Amino acid sequence: MKYKTLDIPIKVEIYDELSEWEVNLGSENKITARRMSGRFRNLKWFGMSVWLFYFLVPYLRWDGSQAILFDLPKQEFNFFNISLYPQDIWMLSLTLLFLAILLAAVTSVAGRVFCGYFCFQTVWTDIFTLIEGKLEGNTPQKAHEFKMSAWSVPKVSKKLTKHIIWIAISCLTGITFSAWFMDAYELWHQVIHLSAPKPVWIALIIFGLFTYWFAGFMREQVCFWLCPYARLQGVMYDQDTVLPAYDAERGEPRGKLNKNRQPTDTQGSCIDCKVCVAVCPTGIDIRKGQQEGCITCGLCIDACDSIMDKIEQPRGLIRYASYKELLQGVNTTPWYLRVRFMLYAVIMLASLGGITYGFTHLSSTEFSVLHERQPLYVLLSDGAIQNRYTLKLLNKTKQAMQVRYEVTGLSFAEMPDLPTALTIEPGKMASTTAFVKIAEKHLTAGLQDITFVAHISNDNEPSQVEYNSVFIAP
Repeated sequence: MKYKTLDIPIKVEIYDELSEWEVNLGSENKITARRMSGRFRNLKWFGMSVWLFYFLVPYLRWDGSQAILFDLPKQEFNFFNISLYPQDIWMLSLTLLFLAILLAAVTSVAGRVFCGYFCFQTVWTDIFTLIEGKLEGNTPQKAHEFKMSAWSVPKVSKKLTKHIIWIAISCLTGITFSAWFMDAYELWHQVIHLSAPKPVWIALIIFGLFTYWFAGFMREQVCFWLCPYARLQGVMYDQDTVLPAYDAERGEPRGKLNKNRQPTDTQGSCIDCKVCVAVCPTGIDIRKGQQEGCITCGLCIDACDSIMDKIEQPRGLIRYASYKELLQGVNTTPWYLRVRFMLYAVIMLASLGGITYGFTHLSSTEFSVLHERQPLYVLLSDGAIQNRYTLKLLNKTKQAMQVRYEVTGLSFAEMPDLPTALTIEPGKMASTTAFVKIAEKHLTAGLQDITFVAHISNDNEPSQVEYNSVFIAP
């Protein structure tokens, strides 16, 4: 869209006159946002549908067990046929780093789209208000009429129905959280028979209570006062960040329609219908500039476009635009050419590379050898030197394995009294004490390299793992 030739100070003055923020402190009547269809509402529904994975994934089965399971008692994370253990925590750290940087990168490009489309508080609040609107009125006027109406059987039944549905969704949220940490079908059996473990009831109470209270009553106040991300968003923006914005140059001075349903020649395109305010889930007026309460959901854009269509005006009075575009009249720098995004991309690619490497180099075992330091060595009665080691082997497969240890790399080294074969159960770690000794006539003073080899046999092909250590002599 082309801009009129105006000096930048004039544009800034126009916006400064409008930037009088209003924040709902919670003492006013609760916000009842009007619902309108449109492309951004459809995008919002699509973003909200991502949370179906939260509710449905725990019920997926793989090879007779839960496909994705954070098994805390066994200290393992099962992802289909892959099992991760505490030793693989670095992969989880890289995953969290990737998601955190992705959030920052998206915010720097398009604002708080996470808040507007994916945030659990936003999603649950939208569902709760949808239910409330169906029962009590989906506009501020209808909601107020319902609130002020006399108590009657229909009113009580609607109130009761609303809260029952809210509580059911809240309880389902809490139970589903526990389903990620134990078998989902067994969980439901235990919950129905009131035999679930205490942590399950604690999670149900905490998640159920906070979901019911935050989504049903606090709503946008959580975004204003409790969410730290709402406070951090400002430092992630720059002049190229595209956000829902009101084009004051085109819209001002605003005024009502004349009898021909057209703005007069002396007024802008904004007819002050306030539909953009009515649809806002946090109750802000986008015409007063970017504000803390804006979650960049774009619903105000749908509302304004629908009005522009009715009065036969071009769309885009409220649109996604950057500070550069609105106030400076220059094109926004493409997101892939911004230095900040490039830095974010490098970190994300590095994290993704580490995660990929970890998954492609997963071992079926974790083998470690610890040399005992007290004492470093023992002089035996026959003159031989003995070192003590602790051998630890983690079985990361789903089958039991048999292990046989040997020592190599040092001639004449012996491991007496070590069992010829050990059995390690799936997901278990076996710790074994090994004594390595060298006869006096074969001794060499100082440190000598030594290698422990674990020969493994199970239902798969035999394999072996090695660990390099040292033998200490006087």
